[in-house]
Amino acid sequence: MKSRHQRLFGIALGLLLVCGALFFVLNAFQSNLVFFFTPTQVVAGEAPKEGHFRVGGLVKEGSIQRDGMAVAFVVTDTQREVPVRYVGLLPDLFKEGKGVVAQGRLEGGLQFVASEVLAKHDENYMPPEAQHALDEAAKARMGAAVSQ
Repeated sequence: MKSRHQRLFGIALGLLLVCGALFFVLNAFQSNLVFFFTPTQVVAGEAPKEGHFRVGGLVKEGSIQRDGMAVAFVVTDTQREVPVRYVGLLPDLFKEGKGVVAQGRLEGGLQFVASEVLAKHDENYMPPEAQHALDEAAKARMGAAVSQ
């Protein structure tokens, strides 16, 4: 082989390896990407029917039902509600009326099956996405009240 052919072969092999590595990195990134949706977006069908995502808002008052390690509760953004099932230990700060973000998937329509539940860590903190969703719901309620 001439040195010119060897260089071209080396460059082609290098590009092929870089493209392969890039493919695997982007594929891993795509499969681990988890989007956040509000209960209003979930009810409207904007959340994926397949795959994992996060839903966040407030735990509805009076909605927590415990059965051993299984817990059922409702997440609301004060406009819409999504029922959530979870099996496992809940964070100590998980309470009715407090902010929560659950990660999981939809099962059978609007039943959300959580694989992880996150609660706010002090009285002043709420995940930014959940706070934004609650603010938007409050604005929508105010707009509806003014137009009536």
